[in-house]
Amino acid sequence: MRIGLVGVGRIGAFHAATLKALPAVDQVVVADADPVRAEVVAKELGIRSAPDVPALLASGLDGFVIAAATSAHASLIEAGLAAGVPTFCEKPVALDLAETERVLALTEASTVPVHIGFQRRFDAGYQAARAAVESGELGFVHHIRANTNDAFPPHRDYIPQSGGFFRDCTVHDFDIIRYVTGREVVSVYATGANRGEEFFGEYGDVDSAAALLTLDDSTFVAVSGTRYNGAGHDVRMELHGSLGSIAVGLDSHTALRSAEPGVAFPDGPPHMTFMDRFQPAYVAELTAFTEVVAGTRAVPCTVRDALAAFRIADACELSRRENRIVTL
Repeated sequence: MRIGLVGVGRIGAFHAATLKALPAVDQVVVADADPVRAEVVAKELGIRSAPDVPALLASGLDGFVIAAATSAHASLIEAGLAAGVPTFCEKPVALDLAETERVLALTEASTVPVHIGFQRRFDAGYQAARAAVESGELGFVHHIRANTNDAFPPHRDYIPQSGGFFRDCTVHDFDIIRYVTGREVVSVYATGANRGEEFFGEYGDVDSAAALLTLDDSTFVAVSGTRYNGAGHDVRMELHGSLGSIAVGLDSHTALRSAEPGVAFPDGPPHMTFMDRFQPAYVAELTAFTEVVAGTRAVPCTVRDALAAFRIADACELSRRENRIVTL
């Protein structure tokens, strides 16, 4: 199959290389707002480039992958729908709730599949945790702890277009909480602080945050995150139940060390970026998209799923700003 990709920044170039290596993909064609950058990446990867998105969509694509700037996601999804091409889009669907709802209406009125990129759904650890919850081996789950700790902050130019900490960073936690538990969030209380560079505060954002979520079965979820985790990129989830507990992301590469004497675990080098941490998940995710394109698999993460995670993130931002519990 022939897959077109728009946006060849860090994640876009990474996706293009991943797609090229997939057995189901015969050809990858890339485009970018900067045509020269698209040509450079295409040459480096030994693939083709198109001068712009219209030319890319008109080139006989079987699938369309969106890895462009967040501000362009909604219009590019709409273009994919108009072209009748199965579409994959990195999260988020849009920068605000109203635009996300508009895109949802468009996708649900169309027969063209749209897959949103929340890669943690394809991570083996999270899938095992979901199976443990579904099987009942944990008993009833009473507490969950989830964290997303980046090793270093993004460039200041990224912050104004990010949507803020909850919509950009912990939204992954919100999606995977729904995926693993099969439950919905009914209320949130969130807080945050700017502990590092002043530019976060200049844009009304925070670089460290925490939220307490209550699920519809009265499970309590503590979510935390930071842009400044010097030990490395640390993404984990703990599920504590009446019969047992399980942890995702607890292995030799966990960016954490024990304070107990004589304990060497974790004893491996920590992950430093999300691409290191989730490289197998990204391969599995894009493999799943090729199956969506082939018509052999239903969309594994829909625009409606993305909207649900975005609503939680929106509620957390409102809670943080107004210092109150927000009911969804």
